[in-house]
Amino acid sequence: MAKCAVCGKGAHFGNNVSHSHRRSNKMWRSNVKSVKVKVNGAARKMYVCTSCLRSGKVERA
Repeated sequence: MAKCAVCGKGAHFGNNVSHSHRRSNKMWRSNVKSVKVKVNGAARKMYVCTSCLRSGKVERA
């Protein structure tokens, strides 16, 4: 699973709990996109989460 190159956000794990309280595994995937980003003046492709894109922590190439 992809992880954000800026903040390190990745997948989280937990349980689905039914009405009868039976538990099964659940995975929450973070919203990570593959984007071209400017790094030291050069364009590079990396995985960045949408919260880092919106907050302006990275600049698109």
